Amino acid sequence: MKNKVVIITGASSGIGKALAEEFAKKQAKIVIAARSIEKLNEISSGLKTQAADIITVKTDVSIENDCENLINKTIEKYGQLDILINNAGISMRALFNELDLKVIKKLMDVNFWGTIYCTKYALPYILKSKGSVVGVSSIAGYKGLPGRTGYSASKFAMQGFLEVLRIENMKKGLHVLTACPGFTASNIRNFALSKDGSQQGESPRNETKMMTAREVAQHIIKAIEKRKRTLILTSQGKLTVLLNKFFPGFMDKMVYNHMAKESDSPFK
Repeated sequence: MKNKVVIITGASSGIGKALAEEFAKKQAKIVIAARSIEKLNEISSGLKTQAADIITVKTDVSIENDCENLINKTIEKYGQLDILINNAGISMRALFNELDLKVIKKLMDVNFWGTIYCTKYALPYILKSKGSVVGVSSIAGYKGLPGRTGYSASKFAMQGFLEVLRIENMKKGLHVLTACPGFTASNIRNFALSKDGSQQGESPRNETKMMTAREVAQHIIKAIEKRKRTLILTSQGKLTVLLNKFFPGFMDKMVYNHMAKESDSPFK
């Protein structure tokens, strides 16, 4: 990864921030993007003290022009692009029949369209470098999670897009990785949207037993280095994906019962 140019969206916290820190250790050239320039600058200042080569670009991935600008700023600075990590994402928690449809639209704009916009403008440069496009998805992109209709829909869509991207470019040296962490100790749930679009606040899940963002970041980087096509993390996540292939009806019941145990679950 030394001197490879990597863009990380959603880099102001959680997995994105951890990815920036791990790539810095490997002496990559890093571009971090998020809506909060203040948080990005704080991360950048900390990494620059470790001699990291890093720039920040204020980016709302749901805005196409912002995504185009992100790629342009990267090329202006470094003249190349090797890795794009589509990590920016938001979640939700509410029953579909109680949900304001603007919530699903918001999730699709960020989780799906953000991946589309960034990849569209980055692809010519990544094809040139025979580099990697990464989508940070979720087990929710393999198995629909009750109370997360918008989140699962956006991750299923992301994974479908990345699969086609891989197939279309299979003879051009492009590496496409779909990375699916299980439940991760990050703040994505703290900013998850409720049924009216407001933030839910405290996470309903116990994060002390989850994989850390740093561990997830390390696994993702290893998968990029090995040019793997998929990465499914945690034993629970791997088991969910495996069993769902052969026993989907059984897994419907298992997932329902598991998610119903959450604090203040919207269904029982």
